Amino acid sequence: MAKILLEMKNIVKEFPGVKALDNVNLKVEEGEIHALVGENGAGKSTLMNVLSGIYPYGTYSGDIVYDGEVCQFNKIKDSEEKGIVIIHQELALIPYMTIGENMFLGNERGKKSAIDWNETYREADKYLKMVGLQESSKVLIKDIGTGKQQLVEIAKALAKHAKLLILDEPTSSLNESDSKALLDLMLKFKEEGMTSIIISHKLNEVSYVADKITVIRDGSTIETIDNPDRKIPEDRIIRGMVGREITDRFPKRPDVKIGDVKMEVKDWTVYHPQYEGRKVVDGVNMYVRRGEVVGISGLMGAGRTELAMSIFGKSYGKDIQGTLLLDGKETNLKTIKDAIKAKIAYVTEDRKGNGLVLSNPIKINTTLANLDSISNKMVIDKDKEYQVAEEYRQKLKTKCPSVEQNVGNLSGGNQQKVLLAKWMFADPDILILDEPTRGIDVGAKYEIYCIINDLAAAGKSVIMISSELPEVLGMSDRIYVMNEGQIVGELSKEEASQEKIMSCILKSGRGE
Repeated sequence: MAKILLEMKNIVKEFPGVKALDNVNLKVEEGEIHALVGENGAGKSTLMNVLSGIYPYGTYSGDIVYDGEVCQFNKIKDSEEKGIVIIHQELALIPYMTIGENMFLGNERGKKSAIDWNETYREADKYLKMVGLQESSKVLIKDIGTGKQQLVEIAKALAKHAKLLILDEPTSSLNESDSKALLDLMLKFKEEGMTSIIISHKLNEVSYVADKITVIRDGSTIETIDNPDRKIPEDRIIRGMVGREITDRFPKRPDVKIGDVKMEVKDWTVYHPQYEGRKVVDGVNMYVRRGEVVGISGLMGAGRTELAMSIFGKSYGKDIQGTLLLDGKETNLKTIKDAIKAKIAYVTEDRKGNGLVLSNPIKINTTLANLDSISNKMVIDKDKEYQVAEEYRQKLKTKCPSVEQNVGNLSGGNQQKVLLAKWMFADPDILILDEPTRGIDVGAKYEIYCIINDLAAAGKSVIMISSELPEVLGMSDRIYVMNEGQIVGELSKEEASQEKIMSCILKSGRGE
């Protein structure tokens, strides 16, 4: 029988008004990959924060037994000294420092106050080689892509002599090829004796990589499922997560008559704000009709977000050229304020960085884009603000004790609902959704898909950017395929498939 490396017994963790963990139990065997799954707010990240010392001993009850020893971690450094290293969903790298500097930040190589830079970069290159990253450790973090940054975080963990590696949504911002490479790296580490815990909402990846899967629901352990052949059906995992069968991952679209063209861009070109002469959007022509959901698919770095942000009041890029038409009339939206006035909304992919004010309550975030509707002579009506936020909380089924709760205390899926509420309250005619379900569980995804369908049924024009091909195919009436700043294909719902989307990218001669 395999050795139990980690056992968490009867863990209880409470926040004001919420019991986040309620007698949770977890056993992880040495040398296995163990997945933690559950809906947003189920308690997965909270449990790992307890394990890693982010929530110190004394702020929770229960026991952590690691490598046969009862442990009481008071800070992250304590757990790292035992070989437990956590990599969070939001990467903690400093853009204007080198890979090597980032890898040994707080874990410097040298003696006393003098850093030995030769040893730092020599050691960094060694660990980069272990994770298969062909980059010099002297390259700045800002000059490498997200997939490579994720590998730097793993190399950083290895440099801390990790015995138990915890990865929280490690592929949420990666494309399919980078995600597959990362999962294969985990399997390679397993062969070398490494133990890993992975938190993921991508159930196909969980099935592919995990030996065992523990399901957490509403702060309690539901079950642990064996996956010896790594072929467990996703439906089996979903049943444990949501407590019921989900027969259709995408809600059926009501019969909606798609109307006239609402917005069109012609020969739209955008240049990078820092790199002189570099086009990030190159001669794009596209349109969206009333009541239509248009998907935009493409590889990471294809220019989808840059296109969306440049349309939204020129909030990204410089020397923007081309024509924007609203209801057939040429329009120049110079600022975000102009875009909001023109009834355009942009739901950013970066909800924590650009979409929400995490230190503010739900009620303030909900009304932020449409303060005029809750104000009288520039004075906010607090009662109306609360009433609006409560209405959207109920409509979107946001899980929270009250709309007075700070958004930073919500799970990712519930934060996404607040972000959607913010722009729905602005009552846009055109809604641009950038990765609207990133890092969100299957149940919350379904609810957001229903919201998107309702918006289209109400005659709104929806543009949805997504890296998940099944999502684009399941939700779109029409799909544009982008690659390296250009539209390289346009597919109707009837003719679209994963193979045809990838074919458009590869035949453009610009695929990776």
